[in-house]
Amino acid sequence: MPRIAGSKKLKRQMSPMFWGISRKEPRFVVTVRPGPHSKQVSIPTAVFLRDTLKLVTTLREAKYAIYGGKVKVDGVERKSLHHGIGLMDVVELEGISDIYRLVPGKGHILTPLKIKSSEKSVKLVKVTSKQNVPKGKTQIGFHDGRSLLSDEKVSVGDTCVMQVPEQKIKEVLKLEKGAKVIVTKGVNTGQIADVKDIKEGTFVLPKRALLSFDQREIEIPADLVMVIGKKEPVVQVA
Repeated sequence: MPRIAGSKKLKRQMSPMFWGISRKEPRFVVTVRPGPHSKQVSIPTAVFLRDTLKLVTTLREAKYAIYGGKVKVDGVERKSLHHGIGLMDVVELEGISDIYRLVPGKGHILTPLKIKSSEKSVKLVKVTSKQNVPKGKTQIGFHDGRSLLSDEKVSVGDTCVMQVPEQKIKEVLKLEKGAKVIVTKGVNTGQIADVKDIKEGTFVLPKRALLSFDQREIEIPADLVMVIGKKEPVVQVA
């Protein structure tokens, strides 16, 4: 069997701060292997259990839970220590009533948030690409590596409310004036705002969103925001 590309470990000093690991432990830590999210914006399953949630104390205990099929991400069992858990992923743990969604938090691009069990089958996915294919269908690509064929009218930057694990689009949230968004990167990470205006990109400038917070307005690239609702968030994100 060919070896899967990518290293299995990472120096602790080089790991992202939002992993929540101690820097004065053994030299290396489990890392993210190629998958739905990139290494810079995801947490490996073993680190998530041991260091982020602190539900286990050793890597051996994390292995027992993961290899035993006790961890589900978006309703699917994940039996890899290196599977990357990223933005808006929903994590269920067998034997534990708490269910978590990974959301942007103040100072961190990923923070586990406890959510209601009624929301575990609903996930927000941002449209990152789309392409016309034969028979009038459109292939839509999402931020978490998913892609599907659909008749839905979407644009890059919109958010789809998806039922998981069935991968069925329930609603499309347009990136437009009046939408409710959350900032996913930068100094305003985790803050929720209203879109006052959308400015199309030019040859030298990307598409921008003018956001209104409680007492201020800012203009940032549209790539740094994710639509979470129209007037109010459709799922719990804070």
